[in-house]
Amino acid sequence: MIGRMGVSGIDHLNISGRPDLIARCRDFYVDVLGLAEGYRPPFSSRGFWLYAGDRPIVHLTESAAANEGAALDHIAFACDGADELIERLQHSGVEYQVNRVPGTEQLQLFLRDPAGVGLELNFSPPSRRL
Repeated sequence: MIGRMGVSGIDHLNISGRPDLIARCRDFYVDVLGLAEGYRPPFSSRGFWLYAGDRPIVHLTESAAANEGAALDHIAFACDGADELIERLQHSGVEYQVNRVPGTEQLQLFLRDPAGVGLELNFSPPSRRL
């Protein structure tokens, strides 16, 4: 959409936990809920991307630092207008990290809301010019 910036929808949720728990979560989401394991970019972390149709809506990430249970690591939003949103974050004094998904042109911004909830803002090409 021309002239639109900001969040356009929820992209995925990410659950992190010990490797054995993440494996059990993978089995639950695939075998019980019917999601399908699919392509995951070659991140340095290990995990699974689980798809509903052609969309990877649940990301499972292994974390050696996780306690006994799993944790909702972050909520990801599909976004438009990366340059404008970055300007808004900077103007508001919000700290963020920039990441590029390996093997793609996708730009990601990672930040926390005032309650400490992790947020991932995803910008698909060509909405970015960084």
